[in-house]
Amino acid sequence: MRRPVARKLTVLAVSAAVVSVGAAAPPTAQSRPAAPKTPVAVGYGGAVASVDPDASAAGIEILRKGGNAVDAAVATAAALGVTEPYSAGIGGGGYFVYYDAKSRTVRTIDGRETAPLTADENLFTENGESIPFAGAVSSGLAVGTPGTPATWQTALDKWGSRKLGSVLRPAEHLARHGFTVDDTFRSQTAANEQRFRYFPDTAELFLPGGELPVVGSTFKNPDLARTYKELAREGVGAIYHGELGEDIVATVNEPPVDPDSGWNARPGDLSAKDLAAYETKLQAPTRTAYRGLNVYSIAPSSSGGTTVGEALNILERTDLSKASKARYLHRFIEASRIAFADRGRWVGDPAFEDVPTKELLSQRYADSRECLIKDDAALTSPLAPGDPRHPAACAGGGTAAPTTYEGENTTHLTVADKWGNVVAYTLTIEQTGGSGITVPDRGFLLNNELTDFSFAPANPAVHDPNLPGPGKRPRSSIAPTIVLDQHRKPVVAVGSPGGATIITTVLQTLTGVIDRGLPLVDAIAAPRASQRNAAQTELEPGLYDSGVREDLEALGHSFKLNPEIGAATGVQRLPNGKWLAAAEKERRGGGSAMVVKPVR
Repeated sequence: MRRPVARKLTVLAVSAAVVSVGAAAPPTAQSRPAAPKTPVAVGYGGAVASVDPDASAAGIEILRKGGNAVDAAVATAAALGVTEPYSAGIGGGGYFVYYDAKSRTVRTIDGRETAPLTADENLFTENGESIPFAGAVSSGLAVGTPGTPATWQTALDKWGSRKLGSVLRPAEHLARHGFTVDDTFRSQTAANEQRFRYFPDTAELFLPGGELPVVGSTFKNPDLARTYKELAREGVGAIYHGELGEDIVATVNEPPVDPDSGWNARPGDLSAKDLAAYETKLQAPTRTAYRGLNVYSIAPSSSGGTTVGEALNILERTDLSKASKARYLHRFIEASRIAFADRGRWVGDPAFEDVPTKELLSQRYADSRECLIKDDAALTSPLAPGDPRHPAACAGGGTAAPTTYEGENTTHLTVADKWGNVVAYTLTIEQTGGSGITVPDRGFLLNNELTDFSFAPANPAVHDPNLPGPGKRPRSSIAPTIVLDQHRKPVVAVGSPGGATIITTVLQTLTGVIDRGLPLVDAIAAPRASQRNAAQTELEPGLYDSGVREDLEALGHSFKLNPEIGAATGVQRLPNGKWLAAAEKERRGGGSAMVVKPVR
């Protein structure tokens, strides 16, 4: 068995050799331009949209070989584990939403990470006080049981047409032969450089030769290529019942930290029993009727589907298509504020909490909350939640719960195939770089997803549904969404990374397409606002520097600048079997939209 402490003291001694054997290729010998990114593509045979061209190409390769949307989604996700390792990978989890064209139904997989079976509500407490967030992030204590490998296998078993080994081949090849480092990868590495150096295995992999990767150099990950090959050969049982799982457990419980760094990498308490007990959850999606369309998303443990759905229900009474830009944004902001107030009070893991999902998504409840919105004055936060079980007009009750921090560098992919099947899949290792801990010799980072739990109740007198518990899933904001028309055929599918801003990004994109009539790629590119029941609404520069900000401030809104919110992708069904794929034009360096057979 590989022990995680094996190379603690040798990273500097071997750093010169690392460049030649494969953590990353020499920047001068194999420099090449990055693959081009195209934010929109139209054509036949299926479509893939992700943040990365190599990952989108992996999905397209599977579609071209006759695979379906599920096969292509897993292939794309595995490739993102290579090229976007700070956002996703087999050390994390996610939520998978699937539209089956034959039955015209939407199914979902909850592949969220779980807390160890020994965890309780004091998981992040020491000496009666909550651990500082920064002290918990880069630790074994923050690592949940990974759900991504099980999600891939579940999706393929239920709806795929290819074996796991077949769809992993493009990603294995990419890890072995490398991808071109771009500005985004280098800047994300730089932002994590200090904590990456705490962990010798992470530094060896992501700081080749002890330095930041050079833009234009070829970055290889032969350890991950071998790991993918092992999964292809042995299946995901290698993680949940085998040696690979043993390596994960050893790494979590004895984080391989550089003893000279002085970093307290608090050990976790993950066990082989936790891995063996892990199961994905096949569950019904959330459903919201909006403008005659049916909006489907993921149900709790994620709050994405309920919160986007409630906000849409609140907006149903307003004709946003005819509203001025200021009135549209005012209503959008207020609907988000109200929905987040209810999210904080009511949504947690339904295996542990009594989550009123049906009531949160009722139009009756939305109407009782919508009447709080005034056209001549902004609401103030923190706003108290309502009670969806007993709706009362304009009523609020209890104490407002602040929105907990969630890491923003998740990733989202959207896929459609020639048969009309669609996948919207968001996967994550939490914040950029996850826990910062690489499993030695395995080539992937572990998540820090357990920091999505509340460390302590916001108000001891009010029940917090998001406290840790044994085997519990922390609340998420992930919101992969598929919209169907009245004939139960796809209209559009979207999703985004961005922590809690995922909800507002998906909501704004949907209303941009459905209400404002924007082309999907322009709805994705539009400058964003995000209100999460906070004192200030975050605005991207395109809104912060505009006249509409002054119009909204006159109503009492308060704003702060956020340089970048989310990184969405989507697909849209067009007439005659065509698909449109769309991704970001600029955020995260731009996204990558591809189709099997392009047309003008």
